[in-house]
Amino acid sequence: MANIRKRGRAWQVQIRRDGFPPITKSFRSKADADHWAREAERQIERGELSSQARTAKGLTIGALLQRYEAEITSGKRGQKFEASRIRTFLRSSLARVAAHRLTPSMVAAYRDDRLKSVKGDTVRRELTVLRHCIEVARKEWGAPFIGNPVRQTTLPSPSKVRGQRLPEGAEASLMAALSGTRVWYLKPLITLALETGMRRGELLALEWSSIDIGARLAHLRTSKNGYERSVPLTPKAIATLGDILVRGRLIFPVKANAVRLAWERLRRRAGIEQVKFHSMRHEAISRMFEVGLTIPEVSVVSGHKTLSCLQRYTHLKPENVAAKLAQLSAQSN
Repeated sequence: MANIRKRGRAWQVQIRRDGFPPITKSFRSKADADHWAREAERQIERGELSSQARTAKGLTIGALLQRYEAEITSGKRGQKFEASRIRTFLRSSLARVAAHRLTPSMVAAYRDDRLKSVKGDTVRRELTVLRHCIEVARKEWGAPFIGNPVRQTTLPSPSKVRGQRLPEGAEASLMAALSGTRVWYLKPLITLALETGMRRGELLALEWSSIDIGARLAHLRTSKNGYERSVPLTPKAIATLGDILVRGRLIFPVKANAVRLAWERLRRRAGIEQVKFHSMRHEAISRMFEVGLTIPEVSVVSGHKTLSCLQRYTHLKPENVAAKLAQLSAQSN
């Protein structure tokens, strides 16, 4: 039976069962304490909380994150970015906390401290890594967690708009600025991004052998979500590919950093420094809907697996929707 008592401003839960080490944890509210106690007792009864808890008492959050990086992060496509988030955790006081002592209030304190120096999306991504690390640790590594403290913590709200469409006149400004650059790959790269909705990394990884002009398709062997997909090519995209004179294995044999620097110079020259290259993807996907493609058709092109993800890349212009409604109304009369 769990013993719950008030100690100062906190509610302390203590569970003692024969064959198990004593479990003690503190909470800010009695409701949280009651919920945790019930879950802990259920796990003991189901045999999910074993005597491993005694030997795991010295296990820290930092040690779990290091194991997670070695066994889980190392197999991900975005391992470089996730490893950076783990290093941020390892520099914090949270890394020295014993796993069995981690509480939602400690996670919340980390969140609030980080929000003083970085944006909410950054903190959200960091805590998502910690949340998954704890899930793996408690389910597969025998780590002494009753529940997941990160799941009991409110994450910063995601930004309302991850990206944006090109502002009015931005495309014309870009094309005018391109006439003064000697960087041969910028114009075809931008054009293909607008015509296909491909990400910059996908375009830079695209090989000539992946282009099927007869079928009007570009086959992507790898993408951000790890799935292959075939992207339809518009007539303008095909013409753009045909105009590229540099031939090798890759269509764009350049490094991502070189593209980043060239893009920054170009957008300064065009007077649109606030526009990101990723806006081309938002613009392309929005245009696909505006010309009448259905949600399944656009998802084939974009590679999005869920409607919620696809909607974040869709920014329809109200005036275009109004024009389409007027056209449909005229056709029905």
